[in-house]
Amino acid sequence: MIKVAPSILSANFAAMGEAVQKLKSQGADWVHFDVMDGNFVPNITFGPDMCKAIRPLTDLPIDVHLMVEHPSDWIVPFQKAGADILTIHVESSERHLHRALQAIHAAGMKAGVVLNPATSIHACTHVLPECDLVLLMSVNPGFGGQSFIPETLRKIRELRSEINSRGLSTLIEIDGGVNPETAALCRDAGADILVAGSAVFKALDPAEAIKAIRG
Repeated sequence: MIKVAPSILSANFAAMGEAVQKLKSQGADWVHFDVMDGNFVPNITFGPDMCKAIRPLTDLPIDVHLMVEHPSDWIVPFQKAGADILTIHVESSERHLHRALQAIHAAGMKAGVVLNPATSIHACTHVLPECDLVLLMSVNPGFGGQSFIPETLRKIRELRSEINSRGLSTLIEIDGGVNPETAALCRDAGADILVAGSAVFKALDPAEAIKAIRG
């Protein structure tokens, strides 16, 4: 079953609480929470306080995507803020990726790694058994509203083959430029979770948009 995780980076910041509260009734499965520190990517977004603020407003899993340097520093703060899933970039300054994934699990959260568009899936194959999910960026991280990079489809197929051949249950999540058309391509390639921002929050009918993305 395909899961849809609307990215609140595209929500109306002045009405964030209302936007989050509506997601479950609109058909969303997860709440995608983008964290940017202005160093790893050229933008600054949310921190643990925002996660803590929205946690009482929904019982959907909060999927935190750390686009930061030194992601291990944020494991405990986001665990305390109520995050359910924490993903960290292999390209960040994290020197001990395996240990960081174990620390996320020890904190009671699901753990995953993120690969930028130019990063090969081989960068994560040695830690796949520690990953509940792998997030493949289908745009360059930092800003919403970008166009889907078609080469991502080949990476999805390669990663799906690797996961299946090893008998793992790791999920594949896609983030960037996801709309009903690109979502269908991702689903066919083997994706499990689709992150959508503008396609949901800018839609006239978000519930219909989520339904179309799920397929």
